[in-house]
Amino acid sequence: MTLFRNVVLVAAIAGLLASLVMTALQSFATVPLILEAETYESAGEAHSHDHGTAAESAAPAVEDHHHDEEAWAPADGFERFFFTFLANLASGFGLALIMIAISEFAGGITSWRAGLLWGFAGFAAFTLAPGLGLPPELPGMPAADLGARQVWWFTTVIATAGGLALIAFRGTLLLSIVGVALIVAPHVIGAPQPVSHATDVPADLHHRFVVASTMTMLVFWVLLGGLAGAIRSRFAMAEGDRHGQLA
Repeated sequence: MTLFRNVVLVAAIAGLLASLVMTALQSFATVPLILEAETYESAGEAHSHDHGTAAESAAPAVEDHHHDEEAWAPADGFERFFFTFLANLASGFGLALIMIAISEFAGGITSWRAGLLWGFAGFAAFTLAPGLGLPPELPGMPAADLGARQVWWFTTVIATAGGLALIAFRGTLLLSIVGVALIVAPHVIGAPQPVSHATDVPADLHHRFVVASTMTMLVFWVLLGGLAGAIRSRFAMAEGDRHGQLA
């Protein structure tokens, strides 16, 4: 019970702090790019609407509540920051819990330095490898079928994590080769692609968004791993001191 409690507590604290930093970085690095892309998306929709058919123009006007009622979205400023933080906190806690729980099978994250290595591994599995086939997308960009993308993303994460584990923990040449094959396999198969890549979003804007998103996630993962290692080691020291006093 103590181990389970510590794993959850370490994941909660590390996930909270790392998610807060990531949200702050996103506010300056990625959110402005998303808002800029939304202007191109709106312009593209207006352009398509202006080129409607003559038959549509002659058709009787029918009240459409879907067009009259805009979907709710958080306002710019603190509201957007707050709801972004809540979303990041949920995912951050979940990712921290996965990383820490898996690390316990390998002896646990014993220090902040070891945590950095686990953070880099998490970044490679959850961000870098999937991003090679499915880079972060901006509003208004075409995308393949959502279900197909989710399957490829999940498979790539599992294959990359499994490959890294074989290389790092098994140590034999054969298993290392198998690990490399697992990492490469999803990219040989290829990620699902949209029918057309045509978009009004400038390529330079998308490139900047991909770089900003990737670097933000790198900071998040490294911080998450380092914090998890530092907090877990403090808990381990406290537990050792307590047992020493009882003895």
